[in-house]
Formats: sequence, C-alpha cells, structure tokens
Amino acid sequence: MSQTSPARIAGLYRYPVKGLTPEPLQTAPLRPGETLPADRRYALENGPTGFDPAAPVWKPKTAYLMLMRNERLAGFKTRFDDASNILTIRKDGAIVAQGDLESAEGRAAIERFFATEFADELRGPARLLSGGGYAFTDLARKVISIINLASVAEVEQMVGATVHPLRFRANVYVSGWPAWHEAGLMGETLRIGSARLKIVKTTTRCAAVNVDPDTAARDLDIPPALLNHRGNTDCGIYAEVIEGGDIAVGDELAVEQPSLL
Repeated sequence: MSQTSPARIAGLYRYPVKGLTPEPLQTAPLRPGETLPADRRYALENGPTGFDPAAPVWKPKTAYLMLMRNERLAGFKTRFDDASNILTIRKDGAIVAQGDLESAEGRAAIERFFATEFADELRGPARLLSGGGYAFTDLARKVISIINLASVAEVEQMVGATVHPLRFRANVYVSGWPAWHEAGLMGETLRIGSARLKIVKTTTRCAAVNVDPDTAARDLDIPPALLNHRGNTDCGIYAEVIEGGDIAVGDELAVEQPSLL
C-alpha cells in the first residue's frame, strides 16, 4: 500500500437524526454495506412523503427538515442514547424536549416539539421517521462521508473567514492529505486497520454548509466560492465499507496500491 502523505483520522462523528447535532466518537465499528452505527437512523418528515418504515424507499433530503432550508435546527443541541433510544434536545443548555424514538409516546413528544418550533417551516405534520436499519443518507446507498481538513483550510482562504469543519457534517475527518487530494481518489480503496472502504463519489455541496453549527447563523456562501475557485461545488468524498473493522480517532489511513497479480 502507498499514499501521497501520512494521513490519520482527526475526528469521527455520527448524526443520529438527519439535520440535527453531530455526535463525536472515539471509536466506531464499520460493517460492510453499512453506515456508522445509528448514523442518519432517524429523520423529521417535512410534509407527507408516503414513507413506509416496513418498506423504506430513498427520498431526497428536501423531504425532511434539514439545514439547507431550516438553519434554526443548528440552534438546538441534541444527544441520542443508544441503550434507551432516548433523544434529548436542549436549547441554551436547558432540556426542551425528550423522548424514546422507538416508542410511539416518545416519538410523539419529539414531534410536538418540532410542530411548535417549526410551524412556519413545515409543509405538514412533523413525523419522526425510522426505518429500522434504514439510513436517511443523501445518497440512495449507505455510505461513509469523508472530509479532508486541508481542503477545509483552503475553503477558508476562498471565503476569507474561519470555516468550522463540522459545517460539512462528515463522518470521518482526515489530517495529513494535501488539499483536494481526496478529489483524485474516485474508485480507489482506503484501508483503516482491517477495514476497507471503496471511494464511490465526490460530495456536492449545498447551502447547508453556509450554516454555522455553533450559532445557527447562515453567515457564509461556500458553494459559489467553490465554484468560482475550483469549477465545481465538490468538497469531500463518499465511501462504501467493503470489509469491516473497528476504526478510531488517530488511526492511519492508506490508499491501497492495485495488486500486480
């Protein structure tokens, strides 16, 4: 195996409810064909979509409450507990809603909160969706999203401002690659310990990245800056897990060299 420069995982994050708070992880198991555990496990329906949890079908992110249009979501800090399935929502440190997302009563409590807080932005009932093992990812496949921190640093130069890496809502943040190195990895395979991931697509950026994850302010205009400087709005890559293994912050990443056999 070879790689252009040493690379390591600088951060690991999951997003239990699409559009809501990222949760940092120190370690995570990767399984073939799966996301990080509980990543995008739930979503808040923005108007009737016909989603059937018994037979889930992929729908675009516009079907849900999400940061591209609903930046106020970033103002609520959430935490999901795997053992109890309880989602806790805080505003300015105080708990404003709480519920077990796997129970009808718990989902109803969360739905009531969003129905009230986002009444002017909802196109219908604020239904909390869960599809069991289904993931509400932006692609119609289960993927891991990866961001190169050196590329984020160059985005800062483009917009002339500090850019919080969590604006990009990735699962894996990488240090050690040159800026935009990831853009040349289409079709390549990454190895992290015993896990292997196939790079399948670049990540096209929408207005969600303009929202500051700390302040919930829509204060930058990143996609036009990318287009102006790079000729596209891509920043980041998607990968599918093809061999499982546990990964952790600090682990090395390597790009596999094709076999000569």
